[in-house]
Amino acid sequence: MTDAPHLTPVPNLAEATRRARVDIAEQSQVVEDLRNGEIARLDMLAEAIRPVLAQVPQDVDLFDVGVVPGARPRLFVDVIAYVEMARDRRTYRFLQETRHGRVTVRESDRVDAMTQAIADYVARRLIERDRALASDMTVEDAARALLARESAPAPQTALAGPETNSEPRVETRAEARAEARPARRTRGGFAERALLFLVQFLGAAALTLIVAIGLYMGWRAIMGVAG
Repeated sequence: MTDAPHLTPVPNLAEATRRARVDIAEQSQVVEDLRNGEIARLDMLAEAIRPVLAQVPQDVDLFDVGVVPGARPRLFVDVIAYVEMARDRRTYRFLQETRHGRVTVRESDRVDAMTQAIADYVARRLIERDRALASDMTVEDAARALLARESAPAPQTALAGPETNSEPRVETRAEARAEARPARRTRGGFAERALLFLVQFLGAAALTLIVAIGLYMGWRAIMGVAG
């Protein structure tokens, strides 16, 4: 009597597919729970910094605070600074996008410490804004002064007296000086217009550079949120 050959059972693909779906659903639920926990912590920090932002002057529109959900939920302070949770899901990380890359401003698991860090950041941004406005006003005042000087009426020259035969050389010199004055004023007006154009061009270039940097940083922040 011989033993029957041992047959290896064939795995059931349908059953394996069902088990895989159950595992993926459980993992997705865990990820969703972790994400909800991060959003809850960021919402708590947003409530804590609300009194700080209430003290910002009403004419300042630099700050737009809000929690943006996603793969990595973030609390944005402005277009270049935001808070996200670290890998342990408990530590806050305050980050800022700069020309030299991303910089970590502060890390802490305490809400009060992060609130103070954000308040310090807001204060620095307000000082930078005031300095930028003061610089713009200086350039504008210089341009207005040049325009006022250029548009001022030219001083009237004294009219030469009646010609006499006794002093022909004096009359000739006076006429030469009178003819030379408009030429000098023309050259001076050209130099003033050139300087005014240079001041306006530099002011426009500086403003364009500031706007371009703001748009670039906003784009990088948006791309980081989308990633």
